[in-house]
Amino acid sequence: MAEFTHFNESGRARMVDVGAKASTERLATAQATVFLQPETLEKIRQGKIAKGDVLAVAQVAGVMGAKKTPDLIPMCHPILLTSVDISFTETAEPDQEGRCAITITATAKTTGPTGVEMEAMTAASVAALTIYDMCKAVDRGMSFGDICLLTKSGGKSGLYTRKVG
Repeated sequence: MAEFTHFNESGRARMVDVGAKASTERLATAQATVFLQPETLEKIRQGKIAKGDVLAVAQVAGVMGAKKTPDLIPMCHPILLTSVDISFTETAEPDQEGRCAITITATAKTTGPTGVEMEAMTAASVAALTIYDMCKAVDRGMSFGDICLLTKSGGKSGLYTRKVG
């Protein structure tokens, strides 16, 4: 098992010193999926959710979430994000449980000494939570899944691509 870098000599949590690390372009893409009733997805599509344009608000919330990651995750470094992009893929065909899905894909980018995986995952998660918040009046049974890192590049460890299946 790799050495845990977020512990000091006393076994206490610490923020890793990235000061000597090379600045490289770093990119990470993460996803989260919201499972919801077909009627809820249709209301989102038709713009009939009382709180407004669900996906537009979730997109802005995802970007804001990425920017606030070090305020939420204790050992994350504040970094200068150069780009955050959020997109949505709708699955209108209900699964075996009768639920449709909206998959959120979040990509974060920076040039610096530390990666943006947590920013991408936070962006996807916050966008998912925003969809729930905006639609909970019509579908309190929504749930989340598949929150994961899809790809990351840059830094000493190089390229990572999630294996599917």
